[in-house]
Amino acid sequence: MKLNHCFFRATLFNVFLFCFFANSYSQDTVKIMTYNLLNYSGSTIKDQSFRKIITYANPDIMVAEEVISQFAVNNMVSNVMNYYTPGVYAAGTFLNGFDTDNAIFYRASKFTFLYNFAIQTTLRTINVFGLVHNLSGDTIQLFGVHLKASNSVSDQQQRLSEVNALRVFTNSLPIGSEFVVLGDFNIYTSTEPAYQRLLQVDAGSEGYFIDPYNLTGTWNQSVYAPHHSQSTRTRAINDSGATGGLDDRFDMILNSKAITEEGRIKYISGSLKPFGNDGNHYNDSINQRPNTAVPDSIADALYYGSDHLPVIALYKFDPHPNSIKIISNIVPDKFKLHQNYPNPFNPVTKIRFDVGLSDRRLPEGKAGATLTSRSRQDVMITVYDASGKIIKTLVNENLSPGSYETKFNAIGYASGVYFYKLSIGNFVQTKSMILLK
Repeated sequence: MKLNHCFFRATLFNVFLFCFFANSYSQDTVKIMTYNLLNYSGSTIKDQSFRKIITYANPDIMVAEEVISQFAVNNMVSNVMNYYTPGVYAAGTFLNGFDTDNAIFYRASKFTFLYNFAIQTTLRTINVFGLVHNLSGDTIQLFGVHLKASNSVSDQQQRLSEVNALRVFTNSLPIGSEFVVLGDFNIYTSTEPAYQRLLQVDAGSEGYFIDPYNLTGTWNQSVYAPHHSQSTRTRAINDSGATGGLDDRFDMILNSKAITEEGRIKYISGSLKPFGNDGNHYNDSINQRPNTAVPDSIADALYYGSDHLPVIALYKFDPHPNSIKIISNIVPDKFKLHQNYPNPFNPVTKIRFDVGLSDRRLPEGKAGATLTSRSRQDVMITVYDASGKIIKTLVNENLSPGSYETKFNAIGYASGVYFYKLSIGNFVQTKSMILLK
């Protein structure tokens, strides 16, 4: 069989690109947890249970619901999350709104907190938490929710109204945005309007969410026992928590399209689960022996800590030192610097650039002399302020031909006009971008 040599060379080159990027940089796995703490005010009795749970679960990020006050946030950091090892976790800014609130806690060595701002609803606030992954420079947005409880028609409509407020925001985000919604949704079935709205695809946007599990119908059936997160008890223990045993899937983590697909931040398939639920406690207390998912001491802590189980999911972050990702293995025919997006931006923007074929030709008489060389190139992207001072080097790499993307995180910089320059040998191209805070 006669091979097409051009196709064969291109295929080998694509394989090289895949292998280079797959093996050059290790990946960081991040554990994200959501946990309804049941009217947490900083109780020292509950703290004993929460210490065991946090130590055993070992999350990198925890978004908590039903947090009462700033005092409760401070207590959770000092007397729970950092009780055994000080300085491991930090808390993001807390917004004290109507009713109970959402709070975020994160591993300080892995993440930098950016912001917490509120999406207002007629009941509880939806919080938008922004965190930067320190190793990769990637920003993830987490939407903390605690939707209306109970299951009357008016309760369902209230939840739909709250989700609509969330979707107005997520629909405004740029295509390819990486975000997660997590918390206590109080949703009972896959047919409920609020759940359907979360998943609904709207033309021209990627503001919808993807549920890692396709659980159809009513969720409090025994067939869905491994996914239930409430209630951990069958009898009251004098803390206002719900009883009835595990039979509801109230607590969830749903992902954006960009996080579900292969990208800079990627949900690890099959990792979403209620912590401590072995699937054998339908309508039963979580600490009814045996529990095959966690040790007895942790099952007891889950029982006494809250009437909800934490829910966890794992995510892969690509820790390339300069936050470069290859976005196409189709080789461009020239060098090019694209306009950043979004622009204006705050605080992170993406910059795409093409490393084309070199104009260096092989010597006459050598095999393949008519082909342009596909040699690697020294590539640099630098950012300047309005005075012409270099403030950041985003890329300083020897790269193969391809289309790439990097990010500029402008946290700590003032609003204004900035310039970014691509330099590849004798090729230089500069563009401007606007930071608005």
